[in-house]
Amino acid sequence: MEIRRVQITGGSSYVITLPKEWIKTMNIKKNDQLGINIQSDGTLVLNPKITQEQLQRIKEFNVNNIPKPTYLLQLLIGAYISGYTSLKITSPSRMPTPVQNVIRSFTQLAIGPEVVEESDTSVTLKDLLNPMEMPLDRTIKRMHIIVKGMHEDTMRALQIKDKNLAGDALSRDDDVDRLNWLVARQYNIILQNVSLAGKMNITIGMTSTCFLISRIIERIGDHVIRIAQNVPTLIDSNLNKQTIEHILSASKLSLDIFNKSMGAFFQKDIKASMETIESVAKLELLCEEINAIALKQKGIVAIHVGYVVESIRRIGEYAEDISENVINYLVTEEQKTTN
Repeated sequence: MEIRRVQITGGSSYVITLPKEWIKTMNIKKNDQLGINIQSDGTLVLNPKITQEQLQRIKEFNVNNIPKPTYLLQLLIGAYISGYTSLKITSPSRMPTPVQNVIRSFTQLAIGPEVVEESDTSVTLKDLLNPMEMPLDRTIKRMHIIVKGMHEDTMRALQIKDKNLAGDALSRDDDVDRLNWLVARQYNIILQNVSLAGKMNITIGMTSTCFLISRIIERIGDHVIRIAQNVPTLIDSNLNKQTIEHILSASKLSLDIFNKSMGAFFQKDIKASMETIESVAKLELLCEEINAIALKQKGIVAIHVGYVVESIRRIGEYAEDISENVINYLVTEEQKTTN
């Protein structure tokens, strides 16, 4: 970090010089305008590109250098999350059909990228979504609603012995993933162009918290999927009513912890977050009781009950992580306002 002294010129104006290397790198000339953004913590952010809403970044992939089409999908997702605005896929010869299928799958999965140019040997994707049109808190709320619905339907499927309902929960996992990618992308874009945070009416601290919570919700969704995958086996095994009731009870508590942790996040409630954390101990005891009951079942049934109970416990623990992140964020914000 360079240290520069503040000087006074004209008797009333405060002046500080800018690093010469930075000026050269940014190609800033005399009389050029710089944007100055004042952050909530008092930090000043200089933006040499004040006329751009979003930095235009292009990433190119040559399929000749990618061993498998499935690798291309991961690379496209990675570039999308990193904040690239244009993705160009090229081939020395006609674009292979498997690669075309991967590109099509990517545009269906990710929110924003669309094909804008296409030829026999290249495809160009451009992100058509304005970051300011998708507020992070709204995306987080949507993720919560989807995962909550998946959880409720999965338990309902076990209760009424409906395999199709469990399968429907599985089909919604892609929606959670694509929203999580969007939050990660928004987070990276804001880090690259801090002025967007002010335009989106969000602090860097809240941006980081949304990013962390989004990842946790996505993992909660993965555990709901794991439960849904085991429900058909439990239905076929004619699991006794007592065990099902215990599972439903633990699941209700787990979902309640998740919902309360999210409520504390949206309401910025430290006390509610702390109360949510305390509830996890009760969930863990309940899960231990179910595991003890499961040991009395036949081998394969006990294993699947164990998988379900473990995921129910993990959902509660991940909800605890959400509450901890909320507390960390709110304590930091309180400290800023008192300084």
